Amino acid sequence: MASSSINHVTVIGGGVMGSGIAMITAANGYRVTVVDVNEEAIGRARAQVEKDLRRMAQHVSKGNEQAENKFYTDAAARTTYSTKLKVVVAATDLVIEAIVENLKQKQSLFKILDQAAPPHTILTSNTSSLSIAEIASGAERKDRIGGLHFFNPVPLMKLIEVVRTGSTSDSTHGTLLAFGKSLRKTCITCRDQPGFVVNRLLFPVIHEALGMVEREDATAHDIDVAMKLGLGHPMGPFELMDIVGLDTVRAIQRERYARNPSDAAAKPSELLERMVRENKLGVKSGEGFYNYK
Repeated sequence: MASSSINHVTVIGGGVMGSGIAMITAANGYRVTVVDVNEEAIGRARAQVEKDLRRMAQHVSKGNEQAENKFYTDAAARTTYSTKLKVVVAATDLVIEAIVENLKQKQSLFKILDQAAPPHTILTSNTSSLSIAEIASGAERKDRIGGLHFFNPVPLMKLIEVVRTGSTSDSTHGTLLAFGKSLRKTCITCRDQPGFVVNRLLFPVIHEALGMVEREDATAHDIDVAMKLGLGHPMGPFELMDIVGLDTVRAIQRERYARNPSDAAAKPSELLERMVRENKLGVKSGEGFYNYK
């Protein structure tokens, strides 16, 4: 059931996260526009959204071919694609930014969004490691800015971290919570601190796991098995890093270390740095700690 105050959602960035957010949003009754830098990127986003919509249609229809086709057709019709950022944003109620995890690029984008979007539009970021307030530091509408941190893969992961800055209004926060719940997700509220809740808890584990492999204390596979069978985790840290993307994990590590260089537990992993240089990024490149080719 769509949130009554939001009709049109714009997702900026059609990568793994952006396409997943767009798909789940369209599947739950919203009009969605995916914005990316060029037609090639748009083509990749469209292919991924349509593929995921097909899967969801099969799941919700439970074998009813007519219901499956209707679900897919309706959701696909609600989804459009564009390279014209300012034109799209001028007629939207909610923006979800899902571009590369780079503070300067996000700050530049939010300045543009703040100028192009109508006054009522809420601006959000899907960042997993950066401060929402810093991202939006150049924007004027600080009361209508927050974070919507989805998890990968978006269609399957049930959590959204709804992030509020010191300036986020109660109305904006309430609208974001209602929107998240309308996507059939469980929402938690967290303060605007780097890593929010999940990554703030997760990254000390990832840091130690990488250190264990670098010291040859254990293999990545054995550590994953230990975490699953010894602690009951659904997957181990290396399986998780491969899904998230090693470049994204590296970006978060670098951000944590830049903020607190005296913290030894935040120091970037040499192993991770080397794997990213070799384009071993995990599932999306076909190889990371495991081989997916």
